[in-house]
Amino acid sequence: MKKFTYLLSLLMVGTVLMFTQCRSKKETATVTPPPGETRVEVLCSGPDYFSNSEFFRANSVAESPNQANSKRMALSNARAELAAQIEVTVKSVIDNYVQDITVGNRQEFTQRYEGLTREVINQRLTGTRVICEELTRTPEGRYKTYIAIELSGEELVNAMNDRISRDERLRLDYDYERFKDTFNQEMEQMRQDRGY
Repeated sequence: MKKFTYLLSLLMVGTVLMFTQCRSKKETATVTPPPGETRVEVLCSGPDYFSNSEFFRANSVAESPNQANSKRMALSNARAELAAQIEVTVKSVIDNYVQDITVGNRQEFTQRYEGLTREVINQRLTGTRVICEELTRTPEGRYKTYIAIELSGEELVNAMNDRISRDERLRLDYDYERFKDTFNQEMEQMRQDRGY
């Protein structure tokens, strides 16, 4: 299970790295690009915008001839990235949590948890907070929006607790403190896997 969780974490980090730069500004100042290449700075990106043990974070960039569409597309892409990141983490939490408790039909229990948490994730994504937004205009006159968003892990686990607690069948075998501990351990593991 640890190997599976590790592989999922690597997949998640790889996806995030597609949209972010890998080094901090301090490190990039000392590295010279190879001859013929030019460094590209990606706004609303970098370590300050990575997920950590407290927040899920994602960023994106979108370009359009229309300013409003540029922002809408960037926000939509960032939310999709955030949802994928949360889903991977929550699936790991549920798998670890279900293995730690005694239930009759693990598969049914896991499916019910996953269904409820998907509902919560979809509802909570509307509550994301924009932590960085930059708008530029290209030489061609197109608008480019850079955006970074975050969602509190604590808010997410509280919303999941509320939804799971209202499900009669899951409530019988549900231990909030154990679930929250499992969630917090997964968030901390994600932070450690990224090395900060």
